[in-house]
Amino acid sequence: MNLSFKLKVNRSVRERHSNLVLALDLPPDKPSLLLSKSMRILKKVHPHVCAVKINHHLVLPLGLFNGVQKILKFANDQELPTIMDCKINDIGSTNRIIAEHYYNAGFDAVIANPFVGWEEGLQPVFEVAKQMNKGVILLVYMSHKGVEEGYGQTILDLETKKQLSQYRVFAQKALSWNADGAVVGATYPDKIKEVYAVLGKNVPIYSPGVGAQGGDIDLPMKAGARYLIVGRTVMLATDPVKTLKSVKKVAERYLEE
Repeated sequence: MNLSFKLKVNRSVRERHSNLVLALDLPPDKPSLLLSKSMRILKKVHPHVCAVKINHHLVLPLGLFNGVQKILKFANDQELPTIMDCKINDIGSTNRIIAEHYYNAGFDAVIANPFVGWEEGLQPVFEVAKQMNKGVILLVYMSHKGVEEGYGQTILDLETKKQLSQYRVFAQKALSWNADGAVVGATYPDKIKEVYAVLGKNVPIYSPGVGAQGGDIDLPMKAGARYLIVGRTVMLATDPVKTLKSVKKVAERYLEE
């Protein structure tokens, strides 16, 4: 059965009783070691996460249709949804090709940057996703310290002619474009709360930045995040399973019944 991305994640949450997304983020190393480390950790922790996120840490050294395929195959065999954190951010024709490559490689969803707008921007990505029954998650507010300079700036909204924070406009776009998710950093629970006020339960919030970047576990969940993205805290831990389980124990209190 070819489930949509949202349904795949919902099923995974129910079966694994987890609202954690594992980010396979590892520091630079030999491709063979990156692959073996990633696979070793993924095989240990996959029963405790609802999805896996991969970014350029692995795609660049391993190759999209080479080493990364082994990770995607394992995840697919476990019915574990996969997200490509490529932050699509180009003109429409290029964005379409980027999305097609990642979807054809086996990813269930991509992350895209709403800064490029809809027409000749992200519209082609959403069209391809619909055709292939895949997902698109929008980057609404990042987790690093300099995020305020871009996503936090005050702008004049072209539709309402009112001054709004950039991230609030992006949240509105995630809703109107029917995105499959919105990324808001766990390091900014106040922003999560504001974005959730716009999205409600219509568009789930994925929140990165727990642990290594200083993000709390309780605060983002209380503010409205549905999923926590955990990366270096687990990937660099001496005991990844133990570390992930400790995060899960707190986060699962907020699982929706």
